Amino acid sequence: MKRTLALWIAGALLTGCSANNGPASQLTPPQLSHSRSAQDGAAALPGGDGAAALPGGKSISAIPGDGAAALPGSNVLACNPVVPQGSVSCSVALNVNAGAIEDGQLPQSLVPGFHPADLQRAYGLNGFGATTVAIVDAYDDPAAEADLAVYRGTFGMSACTSQNGCFRKIDEHGGTSYPAFNMGWSEEIAIDVEMISAACPRCSILLVEANSASLDDLGAAVDTAVAQGARIVSNSYYAPEFDGEQSYDVHYNHANVAMTAASGDQQYASYPAVSPYVTSVGGTILQASGSGFTQQNWYYTGHGCSAYEPRPSWQSGLTSCRTKSSVDVAAVADPQSGVSMFDTTAGGWLVAGGTSVGAPIVAAAYALAANGATTPYTYAHRSSLQRIAKVRFSVYTGLGSPAGLGAF
Repeated sequence: MKRTLALWIAGALLTGCSANNGPASQLTPPQLSHSRSAQDGAAALPGGDGAAALPGGKSISAIPGDGAAALPGSNVLACNPVVPQGSVSCSVALNVNAGAIEDGQLPQSLVPGFHPADLQRAYGLNGFGATTVAIVDAYDDPAAEADLAVYRGTFGMSACTSQNGCFRKIDEHGGTSYPAFNMGWSEEIAIDVEMISAACPRCSILLVEANSASLDDLGAAVDTAVAQGARIVSNSYYAPEFDGEQSYDVHYNHANVAMTAASGDQQYASYPAVSPYVTSVGGTILQASGSGFTQQNWYYTGHGCSAYEPRPSWQSGLTSCRTKSSVDVAAVADPQSGVSMFDTTAGGWLVAGGTSVGAPIVAAAYALAANGATTPYTYAHRSSLQRIAKVRFSVYTGLGSPAGLGAF
């Protein structure tokens, strides 16, 4: 039976992406503060929108809300952002208007969204790194390897399979007792592995599937990824901050390991993006312009000053936050001008966004540069990044986006 995107959305609304339905208290998005100084890019909003305005005349207080379909217009979040304390939501968003194209043999020219070559040109990802990048996500995507084969084949990349050693999938303990399937998280896994391939075609991929969306399980999966030899780990998930979150920092604090984390899609500072041990990736609106590309802030990017994490030394003098400013760098996130992805569960070819896209892209940049760099290196070499707002540091996009590999 042919799957449609409408059926997928209905399933996502029913299943959600929280770790469980137990008695744990629910974390709902906090009240948002949108006061900004010039240093943080308040004057850099496109179209002359003020601090309380969004495209289409919608006010910040009116959206995005807390539902699974909480992004405006034709965008839908794969996972419900309301989660039990100690658990997270995935951060992939789909452009529903683009529809789903079931044909896995679709010619490249007909595939909607930004292609790998577009992303490589937009961000100057021209290296030849061939290291392993670990992807940490919750639950199982049984079709991850098969969907990756369609994606890579469509765009002319060599095979990346478990047979040739390029692709490997393990559970959070390093074995093959994979967790249960979850529809929303399967979309997250698909976009993550495909964006690593898009940005770094020669990179090998280690997919580590946590038993659930709890930070305990995901943290264990991160530790397993590092124990398996990964020196670059991408994490595309987020939760509202909570008292006690710092106890989870140990999972992201591994010497000489580059950790990237999506900043989230709900406009507030989130964990683990606020951890000083990750490179947090916010979102932009990427648009083709002549022979090049332009970018601007994506308003739904998770951003702001942490309620609990101290400001690291490398952010001193750059941000008005007295604590950790949530976003370090940024890349494409707006589903309206999103990237191509293939996922059989959701119906085939889709256009996707969310800060899920940027976390693996930046992880791939670290892999391509092959410098063994982590977040402090990126701050020290920030002149090699492209600024999105005309300020040194923006709450939405941090230092800016990759413009080659000099900052990685």
